Amino acid sequence: MANEDTYKLLGECNAGIKMGVDSIAQVLPSVGSHEMKKALNRCKDAHQELGSETHAILNELGDTGKEPNPIAKSMSWMKTGVKLAFNESDSTIADLMTDGCNMGVKSLGRYLNKYETADPRVKSITRRLIDLETQLALDMRAYL
Repeated sequence: MANEDTYKLLGECNAGIKMGVDSIAQVLPSVGSHEMKKALNRCKDAHQELGSETHAILNELGDTGKEPNPIAKSMSWMKTGVKLAFNESDSTIADLMTDGCNMGVKSLGRYLNKYETADPRVKSITRRLIDLETQLALDMRAYL
């Protein structure tokens, strides 16, 4: 039986992965650069792979996961929509993605420290998700 830290950390990873995939999908139609689009698609695919791992563990534990906070999700969608309405450029998209990645890294790092007795598999997923978000923020620097 998994401990409470495992459930909580897994839930936060699940919500973060969903938020990341949704955010990338929202901006992809507006991306002009072929290379930027490739970087975003690579990151989205990697998020989805981690999502599959997360869902496998959730199923094993008999849990359904956690949805992203509806207020945070709505605010993200509105911010993205408004910013792109005023300036639909790769620079704007890179700025939005960098902000999202930085918030994700910060949150996931906090949860990793908070839920220190979580299952090592879940901690590994969290670290890999942090690495993905960090790499995407670095990849976006070329477009800022």
